[in-house]
Amino acid sequence: MKKRNILTGSVVAAMVILFMLTSLSLAEEIKVGAGAAPTENVFNKIKDPFEKATGIKIVLISNGPDVALKDLDKGLVDAASAGLTFPDWMEMMDKQGYKIPDKNVYKYRVIGKDNIKVIVNKANSVKKLSKEQLKGIFSGKTANWKDVDGKDMPVVVVWGTKIPGTNSVFMKQVMGGEPFTKKVHESTTAAEIKKVVAATAGAIGLNPALGVDPTVSSVETPEVGRPITLITKGAPSPNVTKMLDFIRGEGQKYLAQ
Repeated sequence: MKKRNILTGSVVAAMVILFMLTSLSLAEEIKVGAGAAPTENVFNKIKDPFEKATGIKIVLISNGPDVALKDLDKGLVDAASAGLTFPDWMEMMDKQGYKIPDKNVYKYRVIGKDNIKVIVNKANSVKKLSKEQLKGIFSGKTANWKDVDGKDMPVVVVWGTKIPGTNSVFMKQVMGGEPFTKKVHESTTAAEIKKVVAATAGAIGLNPALGVDPTVSSVETPEVGRPITLITKGAPSPNVTKMLDFIRGEGQKYLAQ
């Protein structure tokens, strides 16, 4: 009798564990491919409160807007988000040679806004740059900081391969179509750019406003602003709709912080 009770207890325990594992595997989640701007300005702010309020997990894949859109087309993510207008996003993909048969299949909405900041190494004495000075630096025509009233040291442009949205907006609003210099210190994400700039004398790079911290200095420049857009392929899923409703409603208090 005692042995039977032990066996029964073991079966019940195994069933409970199986139920818990099944529940975990069925946990709802939203996969979002994102660039630097939506990651810093929107999703890092609303992720925890949204998950607590709804029980739906946000899985953030921050590989840039080009990869995000490709992943959306492959069905690997539920939504893609970038610091770009929808037309600029489509134009960027066109320039990369990515063919989109029907752009009307995408549904998009603006979920936030961001300013792009120019960051430099903290030892840099330059505190302000005009649009023309920025064009000179990022085109490679200005190769020494002394030419913009700084110290006599080479300019090191840090280029992010995984922030094409940021690069595209800066190109349009500041460079006026003039190409970026080919002589760059290549990096990847906004976070990695910041690390390189912090560690490299004479370095300069681009970052979303909320990515700037005391490890680097932010230079005063003409404002470079952009909307943050979220795209779904077809109508958003019920869970994505819940996330969008949260961002428009309760999430606003977190975005304002």
